Amino acid sequence: MTQSTTPAPLRFLAIGECMAELAPGESADQLRLGFAGDTFNTAFYLRQLVAEAEVRYFTRVGQDSLSDRMVAMMRTAGVDTTHVARDPERSVGMYLISLKDGERSFSYWRDSSAARLLACDRGALDRAMAETGLIYFSGITLAILDAAGRATLLDAVAQARRAGRTIAFDSNLRPRLWATAPEMTQTIMAAAQVSDIVLPSFDDEAVHFGDADPDATADRYLRAGAETVIVKNGAGPVHYRSGGGQGVVTPPVAQVVVDTTAAGDSFNAGFLAGRASGLPVDQAILSGARVAARVIGHKGALVPLT
Repeated sequence: MTQSTTPAPLRFLAIGECMAELAPGESADQLRLGFAGDTFNTAFYLRQLVAEAEVRYFTRVGQDSLSDRMVAMMRTAGVDTTHVARDPERSVGMYLISLKDGERSFSYWRDSSAARLLACDRGALDRAMAETGLIYFSGITLAILDAAGRATLLDAVAQARRAGRTIAFDSNLRPRLWATAPEMTQTIMAAAQVSDIVLPSFDDEAVHFGDADPDATADRYLRAGAETVIVKNGAGPVHYRSGGGQGVVTPPVAQVVVDTTAAGDSFNAGFLAGRASGLPVDQAILSGARVAARVIGHKGALVPLT
């Protein structure tokens, strides 16, 4: 008699920086405190989408009250903080959202962020990666590190991939965080070389890599060594390459657009959750698009999905 087996739960590790967010409150002289960050946003949504998943976040924060509030928020969201290190001398980064005529602008204070040292302990990285099945990081994760930290993180990720972990990477190009454009593009491509799944956004890729169309973006990352490339394109069609196949998926049109913050991050969560549950690539893309459509219908980066 053959015994049925229950698939092991998804074990997901996101690596990066979560920041304190000051956003306009109910009145012009009020600010509302929240917390968000690209890789954390994806962890937040994936935790909601896959109830049985083990979702952990790898970062570094301070030992002050603001850091305490951030870690408490993570735990309340169901994200495991085992691998959130505490720094006695630094705190968390912060950004301010300003609104003018309906347009958002951002001011950042992150130079002394503890997360800039998240790769300083190679042993901690290795231990965290050994406990997971799917590892996720981004171009912003790399941008906040110094050269030594980037080298350490990329080497740890490469080792984890050789050990059988699946690596997902969002290029998330932010030129203001890099010293030079060549440093950014070269590091992004080095990250693609050690990743199984790459999740770029075409508008940024076209500007900084000169890609003529989403297919060019997909092919460039495929040549770098990725096995699956999903090219997001705003509200437009998503182009993909995976397992020797390729295609284009047209997502449904979002009925309400209030705030596009975390659209790409939530898409990534929906896509990765779909793939983890066994959906084919095109269906996982639609799953990601549906999640993003729900998120942009509300204010803020972190929106309850239920």
